[in-house]
Parts: sequence; structure tokens; C-alpha cells
Amino acid sequence: MINSPMLKVRKETASMLTRDGVRLDSDIYRPDTTTELPVLLMRQPYGKAIASTVVYAHPTWYAAHGYIVVIQDVRGRGTSAGEFRIFSHEIEDGIDAVNWAAQLPGSNGQMGMYGFSYQGMTQLYAASGRPSALRTICPSMIGYDLYADWAYEGGAFCLQANLGWAVQLAAETARLQGDAAAYQVLYAASRNLPFYEPLNHFIESFRKYTPNSFYYEWLEHPEPGDYWQQLSPKLQDVDLPMLHIGGWFDPYLRGTLRLYKEMANRSAFPQHLLVGAWAHLPWGRKVGAIDYGADAASPVDELQVRWFNQFLKGMDTGLLDQLPVCLFEMGSNQWRYFEDWSTHSQKVYYLTSSGLASVREDSGKLVEVLDTTSLQQDTLVHDPWRPVPALGGHAAIPAGAFERSAIDCRTDVLTYTSAPLVEALHIVGDVTIDIFCRADQPSFDLCAVLSKVRPDSSVYNFTQGYVRVNLGQETTPLRIALQPTCIRIAKGSALRLSLSAACFPAYPLNAGTGVHPGEKHLIRGQIITVTVSCGEGCSSQVLLPVVAQS
Repeated sequence: MINSPMLKVRKETASMLTRDGVRLDSDIYRPDTTTELPVLLMRQPYGKAIASTVVYAHPTWYAAHGYIVVIQDVRGRGTSAGEFRIFSHEIEDGIDAVNWAAQLPGSNGQMGMYGFSYQGMTQLYAASGRPSALRTICPSMIGYDLYADWAYEGGAFCLQANLGWAVQLAAETARLQGDAAAYQVLYAASRNLPFYEPLNHFIESFRKYTPNSFYYEWLEHPEPGDYWQQLSPKLQDVDLPMLHIGGWFDPYLRGTLRLYKEMANRSAFPQHLLVGAWAHLPWGRKVGAIDYGADAASPVDELQVRWFNQFLKGMDTGLLDQLPVCLFEMGSNQWRYFEDWSTHSQKVYYLTSSGLASVREDSGKLVEVLDTTSLQQDTLVHDPWRPVPALGGHAAIPAGAFERSAIDCRTDVLTYTSAPLVEALHIVGDVTIDIFCRADQPSFDLCAVLSKVRPDSSVYNFTQGYVRVNLGQETTPLRIALQPTCIRIAKGSALRLSLSAACFPAYPLNAGTGVHPGEKHLIRGQIITVTVSCGEGCSSQVLLPVVAQS
């Protein structure tokens, strides 16, 4: 807990000019003191009055702890001038904003940044320019590699997240430009996103107000390459103390962990990681259908103040005496501390089946010892008319854990279930699945969901992964990286792996033809038959990172 006295705070508004003469507006929260103070900066595109209060305490709270807090509208958003282009101006504008804020009256020249999502990305872009005043950052829920961590997962476009975000930005652009008709169309669409074939009046408004049509650019670049490398932040020459923050059900956890691992391996400064049982927002005790208890509520505000006190005020907060990796363990519903993000021990479950894993839940099994006489194939048929729906996880909206036994009963879902556990299982880290499979079309998708099956037969997902495979890309076996996790599966519960060829609308329907998502039309969708092999010689398996029971 933080025991420093709370200062009175006043708010003012100020503007700065970027190096190319564009005005950027900020709300500044000042403590009532004559002492020179460090400055905390957040740069965001949603209107500075919001100040990311969907997940953080209000800026007055941070200011009351002895900081000048600056919340800035990025170029072309809120009341700031200029043209907004997704991520395009954030390096130069970020450097200029840091240098300007460091010289504000009452500043001691020590700068930190905080924020999540786009506000996390603006930290990375500013840091990439290495402004001398910037001493530490707290990036939360970021896409370090914009292709693999934000726009695409396993080669599949993140449809629900990307379209929802694009419509939100487009509606705000229409509002700022006073186009009431377009705003109404886009606002209505945001409440019922058009994932199938959108209507013309939506397409017209969406194309007009989606900032520089980034959504369509992203669809037109379905492979990693120069486009994504140029757009992604580059921190190879940057070294700062960083507090990395993520959520087990956040779609950008891949990016948070990618940056943390890189920095932890090379940084001369402390790198701490905190991951809670949260979706992208909010960061509370309940996500999906599960209440993880009072301890799951966000400790981030107090932790960030301690972090800034340590690195901007030179205070000994005790943070450096703690283990640097703090993970919320679902199931036990407590925070666990680790020295680093490591591979841990690996536990393997093999897939076996009588060949009826699509129609009987007692057919497909997860076993620790493979029967060498067992060799079976399971078949699922993906029908684009009735695709397997997304339910929770990290890529769907709403995110989190939900009871999914009704989905597992579908005949286009293969299920493999373990025997009830004889002792609790603690899974911590990167989860992967190797699947021997083939399809009868040039392209297919595979969705893998891991769930716990409770003694009452209810089924709750806790991690999943997705991959798109096109002709010529097949590997044997097909490896799927699932969302990293930290969970305790109780004695008496079981593990279940569910496999399907769709997870709609979290990801687009695969037409089966190999065309990229921007060229897909419903009428071209093919029925896809996927065959999964398991048993001796085709050891499809689940690879779990496990730790000893605490």
C-alpha cells in the first residue's frame, strides 16, 4: 500500500506545437505544491477527458501522489489538430511531447509514461526515439509486432477485434467532423457488427471515416513483411526500466510477453511483468462467467505509483526486493511470483480416439501414456452455413471463460478429455499443441480450445489458439501456439481439448480456396473436411508447462 499524503490537484489545458507545426492539446493535472515534480504522460486517441479511466484511476489520483500528469490527444483526435493516421506520427510526435512536457513549469525534467492498448503503443513509439527525459515506461496490453500480436493470429485476421476498433475510430471521426448521418450508421453498426456481407450504407460511411482506411490496408497485407516491419515499433536500441502489464484473456498478450521476454533477456534495467485474470477491459475480479475473487481486482494503479516513485523519485519502494514476474493463478485465485518467464517442466497429453470424437464425448481421450496399438482418425466437417461460434477466450467479445458444453456437443467439434486428475495441476507459461491433420481443400483453419471439465460435467475454457493453413504451408505435425496462461486445475476435474475449423466471428470464415480475407465472399465458401490422426506414429499431443504445487 502507498502511505504518502494526498495533495490537492488543479486541472488546466495547454497546447504544444510539433516539429512540423501541428497543435496538440493536453489536459494537465497539477498538485498544489511549489516543489518541482516528475511528469507522467499519456498519449491517446479517444478524447483526453477519458484518460483511460476504463482501467486506470483518474489522473487526479496520480497527481495527488506527487506527479504532474499530462493526458494528450494524439494528432487528429480529440481537440488536437492535424490528420490522424494509425501509428504513423507517434514516433516524432511522441518525442516532441516528451520534450515539451519535461519543460513544463514545475517539472523536474524526469518523465514517465503509462497507458494501455493504443496508449501503450504510444509509449513504445516515443521510447524508440530515445528522448533523454524519458526514464521509464509502463506499457500495458500492446502489440509489439503489429502483424503477429495485433492484426493477425496464426495467420488469421482478428476480425472481431479489428472491425470493432475500426468502427469505433470511424464513428469518432464522423462525430468530430459533424457528420450526424454517418455517425448514426456507424454507432448502430458498433452495436451489431456486420461480420457477414455488410450493407452499402455502412460500407460508404466506414470507408469514408476509417482513418486512411487502415482496416483495408491490414486486410490487404495477410502475410508478415515490409509493411508490418515499417509500422511496428522498434526498440532494439532502447533500454529503460519497464513495467509490463497484461491479461490472460487480452488479445494482445502475445505482444506484452514478446516485449517483456526481449527486454528481460538484454536489459541492464529492471523488467517486471504483471499478468491478471483480465480481458482487454475492464480489469476487475470477474471476466466472462467466472468470478476470480477480490484479489483479482486490479493492483495496477498502486503498483504504477510505486514503480514511478522508484525510478522517477529515487525512493526505495521495495519493488526491487520482489521477484519480477507476478502472475494471477486462476483456480487458486491468488497472485504467484516467479524469477522469470521460463519454460518450466513440460507435461504431455496424447490424443487417442475410437474415431468418434465428433459425436461422443467418451470417444476422444487425453492420455499420458500412448497405447501403441491405437491408431485412429477423427473427421470433422466445417459447413460455412453454420460455423462453430466463438465463445469467450481472448479473441472474442465478450472475452473470458464461459460454460461451453453446448458447443462441444456439436458434430463439427472434436473433443478429447482426460481422466479426472488425481492431484491438482498447475499450468504456467506457453502452451502448444501438435496436431497431425489434413484437409480436402487448399486452405483450412484450426481452432484449439483447452478447458477444465468440472466434476459436475460443466466445461469452462481457459486458453485457446488459432491457425490458418494454406496450400504449401502444411507442416507435420501442425503446431498451434495457445494463449499463455496460469491456472490451477483442481483434483477431480479433467482437461479437455476441443478442435474445430472455425471460431466465428473472432476470425473470418475460411472460404477454403486460399484467397486472403479481403477477397472472401460468402457465396464462395466451401465445405471443408478436416481429418485428425492420433495414436502411434501420429502422436498428436498437448504440451503443458507445469510447476510444482505451492
